[in-house]
This record gives sequence, C-alpha cells and structure tokens, in this order.
Amino acid sequence: MVLVGAGLVVAEVLFGLLRDGGGGSGDAKRLILMRNNFLGAMGRVGAVGMGVEEEDVVVGESSVLSLGADACDGGCREVDGCWVGGCLRLCGLEEGVTDTLGEDTGDVHRPLGLARRWRNPPVYRPLVDLSTMEERHVILTYRLDRATIQELCAQLEPDLMSPIRQPTGIPPLVQVLSVLHFLARGSFQTTVAISSGMSQPMFSKVLSRVLSALMKYMRSSIVFPEVGDLATVKGDFYALGHIPNIIGAIDGTHVALVPPIGSEQVYRNRKSYNSMKVQVVCLADQYISHVNAKFPGSVHDAYIMRNSSIPYVMEQLQRHRVWLIGDSDYPNLWWLLTPVRNPRTRAEEHYNEAHGRTRRIIERTFGLLKARFKCLHITGGSLMYSPKKVCHIIVACCMLHNLALRRQVPFLQEDGPDGGVVAAVEPVESEEEEDDGDDTDNRDTVIQQYFQ
Repeated sequence: MVLVGAGLVVAEVLFGLLRDGGGGSGDAKRLILMRNNFLGAMGRVGAVGMGVEEEDVVVGESSVLSLGADACDGGCREVDGCWVGGCLRLCGLEEGVTDTLGEDTGDVHRPLGLARRWRNPPVYRPLVDLSTMEERHVILTYRLDRATIQELCAQLEPDLMSPIRQPTGIPPLVQVLSVLHFLARGSFQTTVAISSGMSQPMFSKVLSRVLSALMKYMRSSIVFPEVGDLATVKGDFYALGHIPNIIGAIDGTHVALVPPIGSEQVYRNRKSYNSMKVQVVCLADQYISHVNAKFPGSVHDAYIMRNSSIPYVMEQLQRHRVWLIGDSDYPNLWWLLTPVRNPRTRAEEHYNEAHGRTRRIIERTFGLLKARFKCLHITGGSLMYSPKKVCHIIVACCMLHNLALRRQVPFLQEDGPDGGVVAAVEPVESEEEEDDGDDTDNRDTVIQQYFQ
C-alpha cells in the first residue's frame, strides 16, 4: 500500500510539473502515458478529481481530456468516439453514465487500454405501415381489417406501453400486429419476418403481454344472450332446423399442444395426439357465447359441461323455457336436447334430421374459427406453451372471432399447407353417453308437438 501510494504521489507530481510547463512535447507524451497507465491499473482516472482544471474538461456527447498544444504533436485523431494517437486514447463518455463499477462516471475518462467503447445501437427492421397495405392483404395477414386493428390497438395501448418510455421500446401497434399474425398463421418463423425482427424470447414476452391485455376484456367480448335478446336468438335457430326455443349449440373440440413433461397421458385424446379440450357454445350466426378451455384432451365432453358455468346459467333461464342443443356426447337434460340414438318412429327420425341441421352450426363455427386462426388447427402444429398460456390463446382467438363477426370483417379463403382450402366444417368424433338416467321427457314433448 505504501508503494502504491508513493507511486500515485509521484505520478501526480510529474503531471503537475508537466502542466506548469516542464519538459518538451516528447517528455510530455511519455509522462502522460506513464501517469495514465499507472492510474489505469488502479481502476479508473477521475479528471476533475486529479487536478485538471474545469476548462480542460469537455463534458457532453464526446467528452475528451484536453491536453493542450504541448502535450500532443498533432498525431492524435478521433476514431469511433475515442481519441487515438501516440500520446493517449481516451473514450468519450456521456455525463452521468454509470460505469462497470456502479459509480457515477460524469467527467470520468479512462486511460489507454481501458477505454470504454459503446456498443452499436440496435438495428430494427422497418415497421409495418398499415396505410400502405391493401385491405385484402391486411385481412389475409391479420384476420381483421385496418379500422378494426386500429381500434383494438387503441383499446389495448394502455396495457402495452412500457412503464419507462424507451426509444427502443416496441410500439403497441407492432406488438398487436405480431400477435395477430402469429394467431393467424400458427408459425413463429413467418411472424419473425413481419414483426420488426423480434427474437423468440422477445416475441414470447410480447405474446404474454398482449394476451394478458385481451383477457381483461373477455367478459365483455364473450357474452351469453341477455333475456331481452332471447326472442331474436330463438328465431335465428328456428330458421336453421325448425326446432323451437333453442338459444345455443354446444360441443367440444381439440387444440393440439406440447404437454408438460410427465403429463402426456392426461393430455392425450382419443385421436392419439395431445391437446386441450375446448367447450364452446355458439349462436345461429356463429357468435361464440361461451368458451371453456381449461381441461386436458382426455376429459369427456359431458364432464366438462357439468363442471362449467353452463348448468348454472341455464338454471337461471329455466322460467323462459329455452334449451341448448348438443350431440350424443351429452346426456339429455331438461335444458339440453340431444338426438334420439335409435329412432323407432317417423317423428323421431324427423326430429333427428332437424336436430342435425340445427346442431351443424357449431361444427361450422369450429371450422371458421380454426380456419381464421390456424394456430388452433392441427395443421398449424402443436402449441409449444404452457397449458395456461394455450388456454389464453384459445380464448383470445374466440374473442377476436367475435370481434370480426361484430365488425363484419369478411373471411377470405386462402390455400392451406397442402394446397387445398381449409374445411369450413370440422367433423367431430362422437363420445356417446348412455341413455340411462337421461331426462327425455322434454325431448319427447318436443317430438310430439312439432314432428308428429
């Protein structure tokens, strides 16, 4: 410590003599290098603290130590914000920047060999400009039209803005567009090409942020019919198959995912792939009025229905004498009409035909939903996210599906991966329930009154 302290004193004395005019230019350069290299080994050099006058220090965008004419033979030059030459090499620092030691480095200059080099600023691809895109291309790429996207972005913007405004932050519009493109295509590689060159970890964060923002509006986007709307809803369903008092069609579908390690059997469905089982209730215009996406693929439709909010909702509407319509996967209940499994009369056959025409709307809804958002379709591959995040993706797609219907955004057909067009109707494999214990009185009454 004594030697180090003595060396520091000697270096400062020599530098002080130099400043007072001692020595020629060659001696000046050698003394400056000796002083700076010695102090560099100590960690850093504080220009103001080491006796440099205030007028000798330039603070700002390119702060450098001014040595005067005697200290430099003119061979120094500025390269990349650093002064390089025979006498010294000092890097310009911005005022108030924190160095690697965690200390304030305003007015601080590093000696030869320890010069700080600022990394190059990040380079971003040009941002997508919706105003320059054709409307058809916007809908094919994002599944929503330009006006709807702008409205959605304005709604989500408060939740997507960074708490600290940074010049390199991702604008809310870019976040929304990248997520819409991912949901529409189901492929991360194509999303990267259009989302300003985001890395996969960054896109995963953006996806979580946008999904969280969307979930705040779930209850206002997926709504069961109000009592005042029941008459209109029943009329729309009656036009499909001439079965009265229907206010919704219920069914389940699968969305493929990569299951958590050790839980493969829980998520493996009867079609031999891993999935989430999604229960949906839709209206006659394919509007989704209910979605439940929290059960794994091995769970039966009837179990999901019993453990969802649907029984409670229908109990509240009991006095209005309204029904849902479902396939033979479900038990026949006083509020749920299913087909007759083995029809014996002509009336039962007529009822089954009308039932099939009415219930087919849920299959068309699944087909449209998965054609519009290919991330839900098996051809888009398995979603490589946690079950909770997959649930949010499914619900978000249902919300955006409703938004597209409400804004009357047309669904534009395009070629699928195999060169064909995605089917508009998704066939659903039956998981038939036994008739034992079913409440068939309601169904029998409907058959007698309307199909005799």
